[in-house]
Amino acid sequence: MNPRSTLKIAGHPVHPMLIPFPIAFFVGALITDIVHSRSADPFWPMASMWLLGAGLLMAALAALAGLTDFLGDSRIRGLRDAWFHMVGNIVLVLIEAFSLWRRMIMGPEFILPTGLLLSLIATMLLLFNGWKGWEMVYNSRVGIKDDSDDR
Repeated sequence: MNPRSTLKIAGHPVHPMLIPFPIAFFVGALITDIVHSRSADPFWPMASMWLLGAGLLMAALAALAGLTDFLGDSRIRGLRDAWFHMVGNIVLVLIEAFSLWRRMIMGPEFILPTGLLLSLIATMLLLFNGWKGWEMVYNSRVGIKDDSDDR
């Protein structure tokens, strides 16, 4: 039997339904930071802040779903990739929360170079965390329905 996802809607794991949102928002923040570095338009720093805020909100929802799965099946907790994935995402959220906080205090001046660098580091972490999530699904078959689920 495959490790089961605990939080499901109509038999489908919730965590993979939510994770595209923070990924898109955080990568979007990197893109708007890059555009800001090439433009004096005040729209781009504000767009970055909104993207970071939305990304953090959606990351919290995805984290709750992921934590439910993590705590719901001991076989998931036994996977090294699950621990890397979880800790990596905690670090990612801390970096993005710090970045948003500093932007709110310092304004657009924070973006170059520190905010842009943090967005780049966060995107690299997204790649690592996504790889570890991929390993759990495709190698350890976490949340994949198997024949015993039909019985």
